[in-house]
Amino acid sequence: MQEKLSPSMFIGIQGDDYISFGSGQPDLPPPERVFKILPDYRQFKYGLIQGQENLRNALSKQNQFKGSDKDSFVITNGASEALDLTFRAICKPGDKILFHKPYYYSYIPMAKLSSFEPVFTETIKGKIDFDDFDKKVRDCKCVLINSPSNPTGRVQDVNTLKKIEKLCADLDITIISDEVYKDLIYIRENYMLSGPHVVTINSFSKTFAMCGLRVGYLYSNDKKIIHDVIELKTHTSMNTSILSQEMAYEATKVPREYIKDQVKIWEKRRDFIYEGLQKLGLDLWKPEGAFYVLPKIDNPKDAVWNLFKKHKVITYLGEWFGAPDRIRLSYALDVEKIEEGLKRLEKYLKETS
Repeated sequence: MQEKLSPSMFIGIQGDDYISFGSGQPDLPPPERVFKILPDYRQFKYGLIQGQENLRNALSKQNQFKGSDKDSFVITNGASEALDLTFRAICKPGDKILFHKPYYYSYIPMAKLSSFEPVFTETIKGKIDFDDFDKKVRDCKCVLINSPSNPTGRVQDVNTLKKIEKLCADLDITIISDEVYKDLIYIRENYMLSGPHVVTINSFSKTFAMCGLRVGYLYSNDKKIIHDVIELKTHTSMNTSILSQEMAYEATKVPREYIKDQVKIWEKRRDFIYEGLQKLGLDLWKPEGAFYVLPKIDNPKDAVWNLFKKHKVITYLGEWFGAPDRIRLSYALDVEKIEEGLKRLEKYLKETS
């Protein structure tokens, strides 16, 4: 009998011949230099709530943050804590937050746990419909933009992002820009949203394959948001792991070529799985960044369950992402495993045709 499906059923499952298209965890290794501090590291006291100064200074010197300083950043326990703290610093219970569909599955529970009201704007093939956005955003306290997107891999058009910037600035609405995949774009350079009330969320998990170290951060020129986030963090998690922050600091010194080489690997995998799913007759949008595909499939709940129980293939239910007729596959695994997973998927599709 099919159990109630949830992401927690699949997170962390490995080995025993499983092919996991589930969790979005890079299988590529972190840069070698992040490990070099480990034999000699001896700092184990509480760190600064806002984050270690060397890491914040290093971030402020990056090209996309020109004109910033260390006080514009807060280092968090992954991007998830950055999002949670930002929501709570900006909104009060009953406030509305606008999300574009499909969305990352933790956004909605995170909003509801703090009694915020999610509002949804539609997308066309994963791209924001600005006319619909314009109608829905006007009574919202803030809007969350995720580009490249988890779960679609779609990158929002620059013209649309510029229109969103202007509209939100005119309406005095805060933009939260979740850019954890901003280094993994195949079609152009990242466009960073800006304005009087913009919060950028990022982490070291995807770009540098440092998921388990839990180092994220938020950036904003709105000093009130920064102050309020620090106040919340003081009474919740306190400082982020200072050892993890020191390893993240080392990652900031890694040459840009490292990231470019990794993007080539992701793009090769993207092409392989996208073409493979098309050959199986599945309808999907071509990812332009990140490492996810979101194909349409008949009876998604049965598909996710039977692929797991009968074929040892882990996929995620599109319903969790606001896409009830689809399933999500992460291609954060090598081509050989992707190929084997597609063979098992083909077998399942033939059994159910």
